[in-house]
Amino acid sequence: MSGKYRVRSVSLPSRSHPTTLTVEEELNKLKAWEALSTSGSICNGLLGVEDLYKYVDEFLNLASTQEVLSRHENGKCHNELLDGSELLDGSVRLLDVCSIGRDILLRFREQVQALQSAFRRRKGYSSIDSSVATFTCFRKKMKKDAKKLIASLKQMDNKLGASSLLDQDQHLSALIRVIREVNVINCSIFQSLLMFLSTSSKPKQSRWSLVSKLMHKGEIACEEKQENVNEIETVDAALSEVSDSEKVKIAQKRLEALEMSIDDLGNCLERLSRPLIKSRASLLNIISQ
Repeated sequence: MSGKYRVRSVSLPSRSHPTTLTVEEELNKLKAWEALSTSGSICNGLLGVEDLYKYVDEFLNLASTQEVLSRHENGKCHNELLDGSELLDGSVRLLDVCSIGRDILLRFREQVQALQSAFRRRKGYSSIDSSVATFTCFRKKMKKDAKKLIASLKQMDNKLGASSLLDQDQHLSALIRVIREVNVINCSIFQSLLMFLSTSSKPKQSRWSLVSKLMHKGEIACEEKQENVNEIETVDAALSEVSDSEKVKIAQKRLEALEMSIDDLGNCLERLSRPLIKSRASLLNIISQ
């Protein structure tokens, strides 16, 4: 994903509950975020969206929100929430992607651990090469699966961006817009996560030259300070040269760091899934009234 999040500035009713003002502030902060490329930046994005969904749930359960919903006749606003904005379908899809993402990370972690074990019990470099080949094969499948999900998320993103708000109560309009914008941001961060996981297993020569220099003896500490280094790329670079014991140690170090990154991402997705489920339940309660 390139560029900034496609999120418009949100203007909520002038006499708003503090929750709506907080949502507005957080959304407008996220508007300026750049595309995410490292596990740390993606985790921060996921945690930010987790907080936003908590605010959205508070917004949905405000007395003023319930009052607006009760005033509309024949379930008109309920239909707008369900059909006009496609918010309910969006919440289902985001939950699915969150669950699939957690499963991919779990399997990725297992592969990383298996490769670490192979390095620890290595019986010659031919054995290591075989384990690296198995890891690379998994990476190719993971990349293919991630790209399919990215395509699906882009379709959802386009639908959310194309849908328009009808003339309606200002509070209801703000509610629909907030939910839509939070879903758009969530969709974008999920795409960043999947792009991170679908990083090419064969880095370009220019990128490899940079990472290779960073991995030379005496330069490891400098690598740790690189803010924009993709953890998967550094592993790929290390695995491309495991011809001696020193380079094997470097590869092991990179794999350990990658495992920690995978754990962090999995934990962030698990945390995000809870407010996602709660927000969907609140939408369902509104629609069923």
